[in-house]
Order: sequence, then structure tokens, then C-alpha cells
Amino acid sequence: MQINPPFGFSEVVPLHKSQRVRLPAPGELPDFVRATNAVPVSFGEFAVACRDYPLVFTSTDSGKTFAPVAVLGVSGKENLFLAGGAWDAGVYLPAYIRRYPFCMARVTLNSVEQSDRLICIEKTYVCEEGEALFGADGAALDLWKPIEKLLNEYEADLERTREMCAILADYALLEPFTLQAQLKAGGPTNLGGMYRVEEKKLEFLNAAQHKNLIKKGVMGRAYAHLLSLDNFVRLIARKNAALQPQV
Repeated sequence: MQINPPFGFSEVVPLHKSQRVRLPAPGELPDFVRATNAVPVSFGEFAVACRDYPLVFTSTDSGKTFAPVAVLGVSGKENLFLAGGAWDAGVYLPAYIRRYPFCMARVTLNSVEQSDRLICIEKTYVCEEGEALFGADGAALDLWKPIEKLLNEYEADLERTREMCAILADYALLEPFTLQAQLKAGGPTNLGGMYRVEEKKLEFLNAAQHKNLIKKGVMGRAYAHLLSLDNFVRLIARKNAALQPQV
């Protein structure tokens, strides 16, 4: 059995009801958030995440498929939303981070990827000193119920996210762009590898395409994404503040 861990996870294993798990303390963050300048966001998060972060699209296969992310920094492995080891309390914390150390992943058996996803956990969080999530009869305990709810809702939202990205790609609405900024200390900086909705193309879509964008909720997300790009100004301000020498 082979499981490819999602971004930010080291080694994940299927969650068994007999296992005890160390649950993160309130406010505790996974290590990967300290060295990344972007984190995935899902379809349902656009409305709230667009208030705090620039939301852009990325591609790992030269523009064939896309995924949305919230930009956290203007340099590689830079997260400007951390303060004293904690996430900025005044901004939205993406669900991708809140679900950690749990995830749902596809398993490969005998070189064949299975269609169903399994609930998995970061292996290092399985320990005898941890919490029991299920009773001796296999019934879910109160500790597990909100975690399971988050995982299931997030997984369903990922399906809507994939559908949105497929529609945007099919309608050729995404264009590459690069952020260019002049920092107060450190000089010019460029951040590439990003895609955005090309707004002027929306008016040239046919009636059926327009209707589909609205019906699927993609049109609203497209404009939330476009409005969120103004947050690059605030992100640069965070970067400049971080570069200022401490007195």
C-alpha cells in the first residue's frame, strides 16, 4: 500500500479506531507553515479568505490544471502571517492548516490508485500517550466528531474547487502574471508562477458559458479572486515592516 502525502505532510498513515492520537494544542501550527509562501484554499473559502490574502492560481503541469492558493509571502519559504510562532489573530486561518494532522488521501494498491479516499494522519501524531478518538465499541467520541465534520466538508469542497479550476481552464480564462514590487529595504522583488482570471475575457464568453459560471458559483469566486489581488499591497506592507530594523 502506498500513500502520497499532501503538501506539508511528511508521512501519513491510515487512521485506525484503535489508535491514540496527540491532538495539537490550541493555536499550535504545523511546521510546514513556517517555510512556505502559499497555502491551498478551497472553493468555499474564497469569500472570507479574499479579505486577508491575495488569492491566485498555480499550476504544476504547465497550465493544464490549476489550484487556488492564498499567498503568504513575497519570497520563497516566507510566511508573513506569523508572529511569535502564532498565526496572526486578525486574519482567517485556512482550513488546509486547521485540519492538520489529519487529511484524506488516495491509496495505491498493486500500482492501482483506489477511487475512495482514506482518512489519514501524520504518523508522528500517533502515540500511546495521545487521546482516544473512538470507544471500545468503535463509536466516535466527542473529540472526533468535529474533526470528522471538518474533513468531510473540506473534502466535498475540494471537489467543487477542482470543478471550478477545470471550468476556468476549459474557458481559457486564466493568464500567467508576475508580481513586481520595490521594497523599502532590499530593492526590487519579483514573484512569479501565478495565474489570474483575465477579466476582459469574461465579456466574450457566450451565453451558455456565462450561465454555467453563475450556476456553478464560479463567477462570484472569480471576482472575489480579482478583488483579493489588491491585498498584494498589504502583503508588501507586511514585508516592509518585517524588513525594518527592530529598535
